[in-house]
Amino acid sequence: EALVELSNEHDDFVVLDADLAAATQTGKFKAARPDRFFDVGIAEGCAVSMAAGMAKQGAVPVVAVYSTFLQRAYDMLLHDVALDRLHVVLAVDRAGLVGEDGETHQGVFDVSYLNSVPGMRVYAPANFAELKAMLEEAVLRWDGPAAVRYPRGGEGEYREDSGRAPAAVLRRGSHITLVSYGVEINDVLQAARLLEERGVEAEVVKLNIITPLDAAPVLDSVRRTGALLVAEDSVSAG
Repeated sequence: EALVELSNEHDDFVVLDADLAAATQTGKFKAARPDRFFDVGIAEGCAVSMAAGMAKQGAVPVVAVYSTFLQRAYDMLLHDVALDRLHVVLAVDRAGLVGEDGETHQGVFDVSYLNSVPGMRVYAPANFAELKAMLEEAVLRWDGPAAVRYPRGGEGEYREDSGRAPAAVLRRGSHITLVSYGVEINDVLQAARLLEERGVEAEVVKLNIITPLDAAPVLDSVRRTGALLVAEDSVSAG
């Protein structure tokens, strides 16, 4: 739905998918803008390379892809997109743990490999409101490669929009700093409430942009609390 709205902002806005239009919901965009929708089949590398060519010619492409399948396009991200710092936006679905989708579909590597792509900006929305806002930011107000990563399923208890700053302090505390991003922030906020019951005041810092990492808000918090715990549902290496 957000993609359909964005198509009204730019005449050359296009969406690419790799045979998962029903699962990624880009079928809604296809129905509304059939002339701007391209399904390349099970060929994620082709989708990213094609998006790079489109961006080179002035289009604004969004590639909808599962985190686990984006791994197949790592070479294209480096050589076709990043080398020329092209404005290609990745809508990275199923980021993080995916439960019943199965072990081959775990989206636990994108944080690491996207962090190694030069010029890449990675947004980590925690709910539907932030997903829409960050997608708009990536499409309309960023000019290089970008990824918006979001989990399988819906949103949790935290449904506010924490803004466009790289990080936001959601809760003040003095004993420990808890850091997270995306939907995992719900577990961290719950942990902070449980800690409060035990007399521990936890400060919660939510990262909105995880690549490039702006460490200043985290460091400022840790200087005051003296302790740090980071919660992620991604592979530990990287």
